[in-house]
Amino acid sequence: MTARGHRRGAAAATLVLLALTATGCGGGAVAGAGGGASGAGTDGTAAVLPVAERTPAPDTSGRDLAGEDLALRSYRGKVVVLNVWGSWCAPCRAEAADLEALRGATGPRGVELLGINVRDRSTGPAREFERTYGLRYPSIHDPDGKLLLAFPPALLNPQAIPSTLVIDRQGRIAVAVSGPVTRARLEPLVEQVAEEDA
Repeated sequence: MTARGHRRGAAAATLVLLALTATGCGGGAVAGAGGGASGAGTDGTAAVLPVAERTPAPDTSGRDLAGEDLALRSYRGKVVVLNVWGSWCAPCRAEAADLEALRGATGPRGVELLGINVRDRSTGPAREFERTYGLRYPSIHDPDGKLLLAFPPALLNPQAIPSTLVIDRQGRIAVAVSGPVTRARLEPLVEQVAEEDA
């Protein structure tokens, strides 16, 4: 291959990486990355953080997809599965049915699901996403992703969409998953947090 061919290949690879970074879809850190500090795991590596290592979730609030006020603080006393998603994100579509099934299975144990919809400029595509996948939990509309900046970046990277947090009954982040989730992996973690102060 010529030098010109190598440069073209490198340029193409760079464009692909930039596109993935721009969409922020998928990917994520491995638990314990960054010198062994607790952080976001993937669906296969996430674990419940010890209570002493948990940080309070920020006071997240905004308008839901129907234009009503919605705040994370109104869920205090419940375990909250907080999922960051966008209608444009293929891994978000892949995990949607599992999240709705998780909602149905864990609701009787005091678990609530709450979404943060990001980068959908209008609510139309996000509402269509909810209808298509039968989602029955609310989501705060955050088109610019500003709400995500208040979370600890080691636990919620604004570029890693989807991401999921499990917030304990005292409002602390107990589990952080970067990238798509499955019910099979997430439900045992949610149940562990739900049993702490049940």
